[in-house]
Amino acid sequence: MNTHKNRKIIVAVAPVGKDIEPPAKNPLTPEAVAAEVVDCTRAGASFVHLHVRDDKGEQTEDLNYFSRTLDLIRESSDIIIQGSTGGLSELSLEERCVALNDPRVEVASLNMGSVNFGENVYINRLPDIRYWARRMEETNVIPELEIFEAGMLTAVAKLVEEKVLKPPFTYGFPLGFNYALPAHPHSLFFLTSRLPVPAPWGVVHESMQDFSLLATALGMGAAAIRVGFEDSICYAPGKAAETNADLVERIVSLIHQIGYEVATPVEARELLGLAQL
Repeated sequence: MNTHKNRKIIVAVAPVGKDIEPPAKNPLTPEAVAAEVVDCTRAGASFVHLHVRDDKGEQTEDLNYFSRTLDLIRESSDIIIQGSTGGLSELSLEERCVALNDPRVEVASLNMGSVNFGENVYINRLPDIRYWARRMEETNVIPELEIFEAGMLTAVAKLVEEKVLKPPFTYGFPLGFNYALPAHPHSLFFLTSRLPVPAPWGVVHESMQDFSLLATALGMGAAAIRVGFEDSICYAPGKAAETNADLVERIVSLIHQIGYEVATPVEARELLGLAQL
């Protein structure tokens, strides 16, 4: 039983950022990304979120760089691999979920609706979501349901009713994107009160300037919290990490100070209902 005394927290990392400035060093090549992920595993991360990108960091349908990155990660790390079906891009439905074609992907992000992203609109129509959900079922990949707005929980309820979505799955709450739900405890309180099906949940804080929201999520019962250059290079106001492993080490320290433990990849797979490697 995962009681307060021995509660295990999954630390996720999203290592590849955009518009990264020094002192942070953005990993882009398969070698650099894999080395960073291995370092993050050693620091306490048990879960990695990866888009299919080229060596310039742009999203692509070409699996070569992605699969090469996973080759190198698996040489030294048993971290859980999460592929993305998201991101603002011109890719087709099939191209957006190309990560599912690599059998080492265990979890995938499944965006549960459309949302404003700054001056753009991030489009995820219900027929698209059904398509990606079915592809995940075909490839034995567990979905992480990304909830950018509270109304997306009604889409979850609808797709569960249709049996398009079936447990096990998890919820992800990406907060702080411009003109979507703000990165505030009130957002977390509301979302967690409206879950249509109980499942583990985690938090992403876009443009994070400190760990306060992640700490709040821990206190509220989050199973997972995420750091990494895709979200932010900062761990405190005006203070930036040089590497992703720096961020992992700092959030692991916070988890320990609260009195919780950090899940290993083996423990995280057990918590999420994944098969062990």
